[in-house]
Amino acid sequence: MTAEVSLCSSSVSGQLTPEEERVLIRDIALAAEADARVGATFYLLAQRWWQQWIEYVNLDQPNNINDGSSLSENCDSAGPGNLKKPGVIDNSDLIYDCASEETSTGIDIHDTLLEGRDYVLLPHEVWNQLFTWYGGGPALPRKVISSGLSQTELAVEVYPLRLQLLVMQKDDHATIRISKKETIGNLHKKACEVFNLNPEQVCIWDYYGHQKHALIDDMDKTLDDANIQMDQDILVEVHDNANGTACIGHGNGTLGMELSKSNLSIAGGFTTSRFSSRGCNSGLSTSNFSLGVKGTENTYGISGMNTRGLPVGLTGLQNLGNTCFMNSAIQCLVHTPELARYFQEDYHREINWHNPLGMVGELAMAFGELLRKLWVPGRFPVAPRAFKVKLARFAPQFSGYNQHDSQELLAFLLDGLHEDLNRVKDKPYIKSRDADGRSDEEVADEYWANHIARNDSIIVDVCQGQYKSTLICPLCNKISVTFDPFMYLSLPLQFASTRSMTVTVFTCDGSSLPFAYTVAVPKQGRCSDLILALSNACSLQATEKLLLSEIKDQAIHRMVDDPLTLLSTFKDDDHLAAYKIPKLEKNAIYLCLALRCQEQASSDTQTGWKPYGTPLVAAVSADEIESMDIHRTVHKMLSPFLRDNGLEKSDHSDMPDKNIDTSSSSQSDTMPKLPIQLVDENNALTDLFVGEEAVKFSSSSFIHLVINWSTELSVKYDIPYLENLPEVCNYGHVSKKARTDPLSLYNCLEAFLSEEPLVPEEMWYCPQCKERRQASKKLDLWRLPEVLVIHLKRFSYSRSKKHKIGTFVNFPIHDFDLTDYVPNKKSSARQLYELYALINHYGTSIGSGHYTANIKLLDENRWYNFDDSLVTPINEDEVISSGAYVLFYRRVKTVSGGA
Repeated sequence: MTAEVSLCSSSVSGQLTPEEERVLIRDIALAAEADARVGATFYLLAQRWWQQWIEYVNLDQPNNINDGSSLSENCDSAGPGNLKKPGVIDNSDLIYDCASEETSTGIDIHDTLLEGRDYVLLPHEVWNQLFTWYGGGPALPRKVISSGLSQTELAVEVYPLRLQLLVMQKDDHATIRISKKETIGNLHKKACEVFNLNPEQVCIWDYYGHQKHALIDDMDKTLDDANIQMDQDILVEVHDNANGTACIGHGNGTLGMELSKSNLSIAGGFTTSRFSSRGCNSGLSTSNFSLGVKGTENTYGISGMNTRGLPVGLTGLQNLGNTCFMNSAIQCLVHTPELARYFQEDYHREINWHNPLGMVGELAMAFGELLRKLWVPGRFPVAPRAFKVKLARFAPQFSGYNQHDSQELLAFLLDGLHEDLNRVKDKPYIKSRDADGRSDEEVADEYWANHIARNDSIIVDVCQGQYKSTLICPLCNKISVTFDPFMYLSLPLQFASTRSMTVTVFTCDGSSLPFAYTVAVPKQGRCSDLILALSNACSLQATEKLLLSEIKDQAIHRMVDDPLTLLSTFKDDDHLAAYKIPKLEKNAIYLCLALRCQEQASSDTQTGWKPYGTPLVAAVSADEIESMDIHRTVHKMLSPFLRDNGLEKSDHSDMPDKNIDTSSSSQSDTMPKLPIQLVDENNALTDLFVGEEAVKFSSSSFIHLVINWSTELSVKYDIPYLENLPEVCNYGHVSKKARTDPLSLYNCLEAFLSEEPLVPEEMWYCPQCKERRQASKKLDLWRLPEVLVIHLKRFSYSRSKKHKIGTFVNFPIHDFDLTDYVPNKKSSARQLYELYALINHYGTSIGSGHYTANIKLLDENRWYNFDDSLVTPINEDEVISSGAYVLFYRRVKTVSGGA
């Protein structure tokens, strides 16, 4: 039938009216559409010339831009038209040089062509008829191939693979065009023909980056299945049979290529104009093979930019209406090298169609299709409508066109893609065992193995790490350790998780002068953390303990005896003292000694007494406490302050031992007189004389004493040490610049990993106490992923809305070193990461503002800003800004023991 139509039309060439041309083309198109199949030929025709012919034959197409109607259906409708007949067919708009001669690549078309804007595709019968009538050209034939995940769809291969062949022995090279559906054997044969080589002496290699990666030796595999890329370098290696090095026929059935991480061209590296075959390979669907009028949105066949010397991956995403939050997250994911490679390969084999936690594979397929469009050579923005529809179906919270949180979407995508691609079809039930004294390494490996037994996907391979979580019961000190997986880290925006605190330690046994210790403690820690740090700093003995006190107005404001007291209750300008006292098993009495000096009313008159210096504290046994015991203890407390011209600081021979039987009179003669007064419950003062036996003490565990410090005592004792205690934290020695230095990512990480008490609503059930306790929790990084995603918690919640924290965070682009944050030291290699993408948020609230993405193209080693449809190059120093919201780091391979 087709032949007869062509014959008839040829006989009346030049005599047909526009209406007759239109009807004849319709009939030819009907026959062609019914006969379309793999291997059929289509021709590219310039859109400009095609539009002229449409107008000439009165073809009316007011509504067929996106309706999917076929060529023959469109030729059935007529409109007003005009009678200006087009000239010869002119395809010069589509090719690089209209005067160029055909080479091994054929006539080379521009890599930036877009179907419906630059060209239309016509069956060869339709092309032949138009060429018979009008002549011109040149002819640009393309073949129909099978496409899609099931390989049951038909597509026109507009851009066959362009491969660079290099022969090292001859120092020769050539560029060829070959269909991705051709076999490795055909590529080998073509290479031999181009260079006139003996096939038995030739083998071909993947030569990415001008380095031999893998032998391409499976002769029956297609280039598509072998993942041969557009503009890939192929090394043609010639061997001498005499040396027994011929490599043909030695294939092992697999390609075994080791593609570079930066080789992110889409699998096959070509653009197709796609149409459905309705589940079979015979015939094109008339509902999907459209005429391609200019302005048509080409969903599947976007042609690309020139990939020779220019990168792919610079395609923007159209904003469908407040979808910048989605676009920025998608761009960061599709530019993650491991994910880009995975979704450009045959990932559908790993789709878990029956996972009840997944989305029956639909989310993975929608994401994979979108990723492939974005990695096709080209810079024309893609409208992610199909993906948005799938997203709204499975995550209704993201439906509509309101602004949403990009990080929340990212979390959903990572989890959803994982479940859709989970290689585990039937998840086993596994109960974790207690540590039972085993090492952390052994327990962590067991937890990870249990996790992988239920969760195994490309997302786990790339994005999941493991942290150690330690819970400590505040009452029974029960310790619970678990090792949990994480997909990303959500870091608080606050400065260092540790805090420097200065506390003055007093040894009240006369052994040394007071000394101020500055220690680092968790910023959200408790007094138990401070006591522990001080104990280590002052070399506390096992028989001693520290009594922490807050000093205010030269008096003990409070004794801090609750170890769970939060350190945040102490301000930087507070004054703290810690008293080193012996551990008494029972009946301990604490002597609190305060000093008073006389107030000066004028230069020559004195009035009453006022508190002076810092109180001292000592512990004594309550058994048979006497005034002599109190005097002896006070002398010991003050002995470090004795001047050299007074009693010797270490000489206590004049203080009779309690076990020596001496009379009260002899004691009175040998012991220095101190005006000690006892303070009762009503703050009344009673003189406490040496040798006095009948002293009434209160039933309290504290005995308060006071000494009025006279001029005579000042001669014997040097007590400026007691006058001024240092503040808890004094910034006087810190430069103004240091105090205003920006918050660093390391500060945020330390805050995230610091020990802190659980909030009351997250109380932990202690298995030992059998009660819910406000335990302290400590996190440690244990196993780091290949790609580390870090979320900066910029939004705080209130009842009505989220508030944004606009704090600038200084984060590293290179050499983000996490070595010291990982206690798991199985490998001696440094844990270094490099930034390759980030999501920015600009604005004051989550419901408004705007999202963009900054992404580094690894092939180019250059940064770009992805602002919806607009993609522009930026300098590296523009990447760090106060808008940074989600950071994407990739592991840098290092040598063990160094960078």
